[in-house]
Amino acid sequence: MNSQFIDVFNGDADGLCALIQLRRNNPQSSELITGVKRDINLLNRVHNGEGKHLTVLDISFEKNVRDIERLLGQGATIDYFDHHKMGKPIFHKHLNIGVDLSTDTCTSLIVDNQLQGRYRAWAITAAFGDNLTNKAHVLGLESGFSEKDLILLKQLGTHLNYNSYGSSLDDLFFDPKILYKKIQPFDNPFEFLEQDSEILNTLEMGFRQDMSKAKNISFIHNNEDIAVILLPNEKWAHRVGGVFGNQLANDFPERAHAVVTEKNNDNYLISIRAPLNHKKGADLLASQFPTGGGRKVAAGINELPKGQLDYFIDAMQRQFDRK
Repeated sequence: MNSQFIDVFNGDADGLCALIQLRRNNPQSSELITGVKRDINLLNRVHNGEGKHLTVLDISFEKNVRDIERLLGQGATIDYFDHHKMGKPIFHKHLNIGVDLSTDTCTSLIVDNQLQGRYRAWAITAAFGDNLTNKAHVLGLESGFSEKDLILLKQLGTHLNYNSYGSSLDDLFFDPKILYKKIQPFDNPFEFLEQDSEILNTLEMGFRQDMSKAKNISFIHNNEDIAVILLPNEKWAHRVGGVFGNQLANDFPERAHAVVTEKNNDNYLISIRAPLNHKKGADLLASQFPTGGGRKVAAGINELPKGQLDYFIDAMQRQFDRK
């Protein structure tokens, strides 16, 4: 039986750029499975693994472990690249794992290492998008890119990441699947931007408008250790939560931040950022809640009941209290 290829990827800058690198290096026709950034249980969309070869990028192994076991049992082969909390590993002859939990890496950088930097500009773009600003900048200079080049890559990475946030695809400017198809034909971001400036211009305009609204909202809790802001149940707020959290983290690197956004179901969506000068604790805080998960420096909770917001703030204070 001929293998059927399926590419499963997070819809953010990291997932997009990781897959672009792999498919520039090894072009193949494949089914694409993706979604908004928080839609990470993507392997449950693959109903039968028999004869399938899956490439999985930038979604938590721990959150998908049951489907990984199911698909392997059905006869799938899986290549898995990620940098989120892994949980208990699985050992199987048809499972190839490329996971690095370091706080200064992302899935695209893991792929870049495997491909020996062949499409490094895409990896640097993703690193900027994942708020690994210093890492991306240093790697870019070491790779021969100019400061002007890096400003452009940072802008693109930030805006691709911004596009992935939302409660549903309807909140986004571009469906990540369509965005990938538009970007994938190009060996580097500079060629893409020369051919299609409309995507970046659209995202930049939306980004500026959404961030302007977010900056006008006051914190509901704020001290030297943590700051919490509450955004309304509106499309712009659904889009801006993650990138606004990144900016707050960059502006106040000694403080942890939580961007809490109201949802249609009366629950909250929460983006957590650990202090950039102490890159740990975000995953530990998020994991105290049933729908929480993520990395040491950046994590989130998909469904927090409104009545638990004070409890969350107390837990956040305990997690990041420096006294």
